Amino acid sequence: MAGVDKGGNVSAENLNALLERRYGADAPSLGDDVNPVLQALLSHKSVRHFSADSLPDGSLEWIVAAAQSAASSSNLQTWSVIAIQDPEQKAKAATLCGDQEFIRQAPLFLLLCADLNRLTTVSELNELPGEALDYFEMFLMATIDASLAAQNAAIAAESLGLGICYVGAARNKPRELSELLQLPPRVFALFGMAIGKPSETDVSAIKPRLPQAEMLHHEVYGWTDRKQWIDRYSATMSDFYLSQHMNVQGDWAKHSAKRVATAEALSGRHILLDFLHERGFGLK
Repeated sequence: MAGVDKGGNVSAENLNALLERRYGADAPSLGDDVNPVLQALLSHKSVRHFSADSLPDGSLEWIVAAAQSAASSSNLQTWSVIAIQDPEQKAKAATLCGDQEFIRQAPLFLLLCADLNRLTTVSELNELPGEALDYFEMFLMATIDASLAAQNAAIAAESLGLGICYVGAARNKPRELSELLQLPPRVFALFGMAIGKPSETDVSAIKPRLPQAEMLHHEVYGWTDRKQWIDRYSATMSDFYLSQHMNVQGDWAKHSAKRVATAEALSGRHILLDFLHERGFGLK
């Protein structure tokens, strides 16, 4: 790993460079207390060009072990993951998930699911009603558990030299995807994750984030001069879009506002509440 000496220490210059890539001129100065874990986290980027190489043996199992090592509320473990490696099945999933070619390219496509079906079975085996499963809190718990597990999986994959890209478009056609995956009641595919070795032509870069001054609050939610930070970040992202040859209409603020302007902008996900009811989630 670049920037790591034989003792496993990361140079402050290397981490500061990563901070500058993440925050630009608004990067905090954090001194010399650094480690390889921080380097891995700060180096994250989405990869959408994968080589044809298959995953090293054991990669999937390591990734899932890391996912299962994430925190789980009350140890209820209210999630499941479906690993798709068969090219034909992966192509069908890709078509339903925004018809994105990088999903077909990736040797592994994971679908992270909120899963209350397992606790339904546990309740039945113990002859208990499982009434709480019909409440929104349980769906929220399953969503949080799956998200924590997914982030562990992403970090594990990147530690193995692989690239990842989250796929929110797994929610674009929830009925069709549930049928393809043969999901039982009370199981919902929240998002996908394409995993593979980045291709030599991959030029993806670390994406800038909003300054900490806009995101970080102390003791209470403190209102900042929000327009100042939004304007600065929009300018930063405009430069990033150009450097990455991304065809984004307008700056970050305009792009984001359009993303939430109408129900149609949700790309079919406006039906999710009705769909979840159909799938047996009570959401009281």
